[in-house]
Amino acid sequence: MSRIRDVYLEAAASAARLLSDPAIGAAWERPSVLKEFSVRGLAGHLGAQILHVSRVLVAEAPQARPVTIAEFFDGAEAFQADTDAEINVRIREGGESVAADGAEALAAAVESTVAQQLTALPTEPHDRIISFAQTPMLLDDFLLTRMLEIVVHSDDLALSADIPTPAFPPHVFEPVLDLLSRLAVTRHGQPAVLRALSRAERAPDTIAGI
Repeated sequence: MSRIRDVYLEAAASAARLLSDPAIGAAWERPSVLKEFSVRGLAGHLGAQILHVSRVLVAEAPQARPVTIAEFFDGAEAFQADTDAEINVRIREGGESVAADGAEALAAAVESTVAQQLTALPTEPHDRIISFAQTPMLLDDFLLTRMLEIVVHSDDLALSADIPTPAFPPHVFEPVLDLLSRLAVTRHGQPAVLRALSRAERAPDTIAGI
């Protein structure tokens, strides 16, 4: 099994542990730190990142050239749209739907899914192509995009529930940091990212990668 699959499974297991924390259930009906997201909907959105992987694995592999990760994010409408755009409204509604049966049910579903993926992912060929949001991608590239979602939204969810953000080991966190850095350069340019990381007096207001 490829290294990225092992690392993704660690990130997914971390998300499952976070979702099972009693503090998430206690904050279930509160607003989250993300605009327009409830804690419930945000938890559902985090859990969905793991559930998506199982869905694409059982679907038929597309017969098309897989896009690169950069092309995937460049074409992802949600990352370019405002909070109130239809695509982001649908994403929030999707999170609510995934979480509809409550915190314990969501945590159990994610934990069970991670266990299934521990068996399923090693059997997939190294060049497996999947389709997500009608976009063909290499499975390993898709898993890196899910890791980004897991790491970022774990922070959002933990902060929303007033608990510490999960600490990811370097081999999990660094691929996400690398991807976010590359996305930040694409969005803001090399000088902006360089100054933000090295020159406080010339740092731009933001270099957010997503």
